[in-house]
Amino acid sequence: MADPIVASGGPDHRRIGEDDRDTAVRRLREAYAQGHLSYEELDERLHLALTAGTRGELAPALASLPEEAGTASAIAAAGGWIRRRGRWRVPRTLKVESALARVRLDLSRAVIEHPVVDIELRLGTGGAWITVPRDAVVDVAGLHTGWKGPLHMTRRRPRPGGPTIRISGAMGLGRLRIRHAWR
Repeated sequence: MADPIVASGGPDHRRIGEDDRDTAVRRLREAYAQGHLSYEELDERLHLALTAGTRGELAPALASLPEEAGTASAIAAAGGWIRRRGRWRVPRTLKVESALARVRLDLSRAVIEHPVVDIELRLGTGGAWITVPRDAVVDVAGLHTGWKGPLHMTRRRPRPGGPTIRISGAMGLGRLRIRHAWR
């Protein structure tokens, strides 16, 4: 199985912590208990998870597992503002839909429990501003814009260990602005 690729195009060599390892072990045990894995598969994948040092080494252990319950969420509004800021729990997949609203998502102080977060934007008119953690890797390859492309200044020296934020979907007349938090 190939290593996962980060936005820069290379294997994901970011180090994992004990929390990442514990989450992987919990997900593997749940998949086994639900009948998604045989005992042999569980044993092999647990070995991979417990010996992994990077996200690229951990990914094969979690490949093809069902999504965790409660890891997807949707926000929809007809107009006005859609805002999330402060200390909020970011789901694995976040879908944001609106015909006229402006979107402001601040992930800088949010609780991000997943190594990869997918944000799907479905916006008609109205812009989107997303603040990501300082050490995040941002991938906007899956976003289609009708008017102007995303405005994102990548960090010169990203620190290892941050989440990958994948932004996809479609935007009509608004513009996506992405910035990295200072702290």
